[in-house]
Amino acid sequence: MSALTWTGLLAIRLRTARGAALALGTLVLVTAFLAAAFPRGVDAYETRGVRHALGAAPPEQRTVEISVARGDVTAADPAAAYRAAELGRQDRAIRRQFEEPLRVSGDQSLYGVRTAKALNARDSWLPRPEGPDPAMSLYAVADLARHAILTRGRLPRGAASGARTVEAAVTVSTARTLGLRVGSQLHLPGLTVRICGLLTPHDPDGPYWAVDPLMAAARQDVSAGTPPQKYWRAGLLLSPQDGPALTATEGEPEKFWRYPVDASALTAQEAPRLRDRLVSLEHGAALAKVRGVAGGGALADSAVDGLLDGFARMRAAVAPVIAVAAFGIGTVAGIVLLMTGALAAARRGPELALLRARGASLAGLTGQLAAEAGAVALPAAAAGGGLALLVVPGERVLPSLLAAAGTGLLGTLALPLRAAAAHRRPRTAARADLATARPSRRRTVAELTVLVLAAGAVVALRRRSTAAGGGVDALVSAAPVLIGVIAALVLLRLYPLPLRLAARPAARTSGLTGFLALARAGRAPATAGLPLLALLVALTTAFFGGSVLAGIATARDRAALTAVGAEARVFADKPLPAALQRAVAAVPGVDDAVPVRLSVQAADDGGPPLYLVIADPPAYSRLARATGLGAFSAAQLADPGGDRPLPAIVSPRVLARFGRAPMALQPEFGQLVIRPTAVRTDTPAQPGGDFVLLNARSVARLHPDTYAEPANGPTLLLLSGHSLDAGALRAAVRAHTPAAGPPLRLALRSAERAALADSPLQQGAERLYTAAVVAGAGFALLALLLSLLQAAPQRTQLLARLRTMGLPPAQGRRLMVMEALPQALLAAAGGALVGAAAIRLLSAGMDLAPLALPGASGGGALGAVRLRTDAASLLLPSAGVVVLALVVALAQAWLSERRRESAELRMGERP
Repeated sequence: MSALTWTGLLAIRLRTARGAALALGTLVLVTAFLAAAFPRGVDAYETRGVRHALGAAPPEQRTVEISVARGDVTAADPAAAYRAAELGRQDRAIRRQFEEPLRVSGDQSLYGVRTAKALNARDSWLPRPEGPDPAMSLYAVADLARHAILTRGRLPRGAASGARTVEAAVTVSTARTLGLRVGSQLHLPGLTVRICGLLTPHDPDGPYWAVDPLMAAARQDVSAGTPPQKYWRAGLLLSPQDGPALTATEGEPEKFWRYPVDASALTAQEAPRLRDRLVSLEHGAALAKVRGVAGGGALADSAVDGLLDGFARMRAAVAPVIAVAAFGIGTVAGIVLLMTGALAAARRGPELALLRARGASLAGLTGQLAAEAGAVALPAAAAGGGLALLVVPGERVLPSLLAAAGTGLLGTLALPLRAAAAHRRPRTAARADLATARPSRRRTVAELTVLVLAAGAVVALRRRSTAAGGGVDALVSAAPVLIGVIAALVLLRLYPLPLRLAARPAARTSGLTGFLALARAGRAPATAGLPLLALLVALTTAFFGGSVLAGIATARDRAALTAVGAEARVFADKPLPAALQRAVAAVPGVDDAVPVRLSVQAADDGGPPLYLVIADPPAYSRLARATGLGAFSAAQLADPGGDRPLPAIVSPRVLARFGRAPMALQPEFGQLVIRPTAVRTDTPAQPGGDFVLLNARSVARLHPDTYAEPANGPTLLLLSGHSLDAGALRAAVRAHTPAAGPPLRLALRSAERAALADSPLQQGAERLYTAAVVAGAGFALLALLLSLLQAAPQRTQLLARLRTMGLPPAQGRRLMVMEALPQALLAAAGGALVGAAAIRLLSAGMDLAPLALPGASGGGALGAVRLRTDAASLLLPSAGVVVLALVVALAQAWLSERRRESAELRMGERP
């Protein structure tokens, strides 16, 4: 054929099959968008994660500091090395040594001279809490005027060379603590410092001030001698020109340059290179270059490489769990695309067989089909990939382009390859019914291969676990998909059996509908089983993703409950005000407010301390049942009366340490003899601790005077309820906080739960899993819809013929429903069972702790976080499949009833 003929045939084909072309284009566009968006989504949340890891760290942990000690300065004129001009020149040269992606924040950088050893101020008027002299650190730093507001006096000026008196400024906070004012003089060993100004830092939490807190505020330290004594430490801010003056003191002056790392433009792909730059700066070639500028003894130090190591561990722990979702949704999308091509090849089977019988070559036929599919699939894939690049933020472009190109290629080749396999040789048409088809040997070998792979993947996942490290293993990540494929293949082999068994008794009945529906279902072409494969794999992926999300939510709920012990917890170091319980009990949403006396008792065996919990049994038992933390009956703590030991509920560790024999405790209100009568793993007041729970009424009976003293009142208030008004609760706590004394503290379970989902790395991974669940369910419904629409013309013609023979509309609708339901019901029920089985099989190897809990790389205080069966994710997609089948069948019957039989029957005559 000429090129013009090929083009003409292609144009004719696309015009006459607009619906099929539109469906293929839409499917490829959506699939290409998802495929291209996935790597960019991973890049986006990993980038947010690494920026959060560095941005949330304290300022001292995200800086690079270079220092040169006094003994390492080898210049002929040592004092010249400490001059401001020389330090500025070295600062500019050091900055030029930093290579991408090591970026520093110029406006927060700092350099100068400081004393590594504090100098004691002997002035008698300075405060001395326990005797020792205040210790002063001296800083001759640059850019002081740019980072502080002058409150009083003026900035320090440089002293003349050799002068023994220098000027210094201090912050208002330091001046207030030490009683300094403008004009005060401090006499230090070898130097007199006169205070010339008071400053207020522009940004006290920024790196300029926060890395070395002594610059901004005085603090109280404890001496190392015996006995330890408290004393004040403070920083004095000198002019940068006074750096040489520090060499005459005993303060061991050192030059330093401090550079905060700027992570605002850092990406996850740059994080390994940034770590390599930092390691080289600390120990390698970059340090040698810095020493060529700053001096042979220069040392570089930074905690940023440790932060990047922590991010890399977290990233490596999350990656295997995310890979499971990626393999699942990718396989489902590929199966649906292949199924679309197979259904199209089956629909056009008579046309292709006729072309082969009239001499069309296999290569020419395959090329024509590839051109038809490519004309739709390739532009759609390009549009989907381009849309993903525009909509989804990310750094890397190539993986997204490759994913979109692969989707377009698969959409292009699915139809021609299936057609080439089915029409290798011209042959007479033969009916291949689903109920009587016999699998070929090649299919049997392929199914056994998939079975072996699935078994190996399940065993590997259960043995290794996703938390074992070592990167992403493709076989392990594909385990849920392989289980779904095996189940689908088994059901495809078993599906014809119930059809044949049900068709025999239906043939002997007088009704038409049941027999005709079963006969048509059994005589469907063998390719009609392909939607079942796609449905089961898609449903399994959706079920598995839903169980991952349910496991994450359950783990976070449990962790928040363990941290708080109830819906809310009010506590203090001293007894709580008596009116506080009444105030919080009136807060909307609070069902119960339980006061608890909680004290720590030293153990006789030298082990961990015991937590003595004293509460009212009825109220505390209600709280324990509501939270699920060590539920018990109030009768288990009933007062025995007399001098008999008090019954106690203890933790397993307490029972293992002391047994069930009576033991004596010595709280602040008097001795108690207790005897363990029950064991609980947790209790709301002290989840997971070594606790001893006692009846408050029994303790009050034994020590009525001391127990009633206000100093021995409850120190803990536990609240239960639903939808607590957090604002009103905080207001009540603030209103009852005493002006003097320790503050009241409030912990909310909801706040703890929200904090557990605060990491961008975990949030992004969780969103990807949510998208996988939605996409899996969507592809399942799409597979069913495509299969139903594939057979729609034949069903419509059948209804038209039956109506000409007198079939009532009601029976026509019943026929459509009964024909569509067997495969939908089998897919829904089979998908739910396979999903539940996959969760049971793979739960032991899936540790969700890295996704559920921040900073967890597997296991942790709560143990491994496992999959959890989620009824909604199991039932909703399955129900959706059945409902969609019913809706399509009824809609088809309704539309057919409104068209004339002559028009329906003539549709089959069209070319």
